Amino acid sequence: MKRLTLTGSTTVITGAASGMGAEIARILAGDGVHLALVDHNAEALETVAAGLRGTTVTTHVVDLRDDEAVFTAVGEITSAHPHVNALITCAGSSMLGTLDQLTMEEMRWLTDVNLWGTVSITKALLPTLRAERAAHITHLASIYALAAPAGRIPYALSKYAVRGFSEALRHELEGSSVTVGAIYPAGVRTGIILHGRYAAAIDPAVAARAAAAQAAMYHTEPADAAAQIIRATERRRARTMVGREARLVDVLVRVAPAAYWRVMRRPLREAVDTTTPVR
Repeated sequence: MKRLTLTGSTTVITGAASGMGAEIARILAGDGVHLALVDHNAEALETVAAGLRGTTVTTHVVDLRDDEAVFTAVGEITSAHPHVNALITCAGSSMLGTLDQLTMEEMRWLTDVNLWGTVSITKALLPTLRAERAAHITHLASIYALAAPAGRIPYALSKYAVRGFSEALRHELEGSSVTVGAIYPAGVRTGIILHGRYAAAIDPAVAARAAAAQAAMYHTEPADAAAQIIRATERRRARTMVGREARLVDVLVRVAPAAYWRVMRRPLREAVDTTTPVR
């Protein structure tokens, strides 16, 4: 498959105001790639954009849960950028809590952000990507789209769905100019778990302890993850593991698809404990 040339064309990045999205934007701007940055946080998005030099950058403040706003923003993007050949979806959040602790509204909120926001921006931009001789869509899934831990039902649910969406769309677009790939990061130090949400039924101190325990397991720097995501986009890879843990979990689930939690339970015990009181 022909390698994708990003320089000289535009890459659309969601979740560009922080974390991996912001790091991807910084690297691509340094390479002369034009950028359309999408996020719901206007102030943080402008801060990221203000630090980018040497290329064309537009910012688009969008709540990805709002389909109408997403399609309007894509219209603005395509008007400002004549050639868009890559979409990288980094927008997402987390949610702590067991099924007993979570409400349906809380779970739907996370699914709207992680899954339907990804589907909406992809659907809206797909006709533009199809107009290019070569284009690639990169969706960020998660290590928890490979293995589903206790205490993370809405997150795993949404990320497994992103994985399924990516794979089905890749098959639909087979033979076209557009390819699709999914990224499976493990333990990237973006702060997503510390700044994410938790079920209202959980004691805040307990939620903070669980989030800190999860964050302590993260080892990959955002810039390193960003470089790997860009490389996967340029090479139009269908499946990319980021971090040693992701590769290990991928193998573990293949070897023990019904029993992998026996191995994962112990190292994750504090990170998934949202019930034991803090003393």
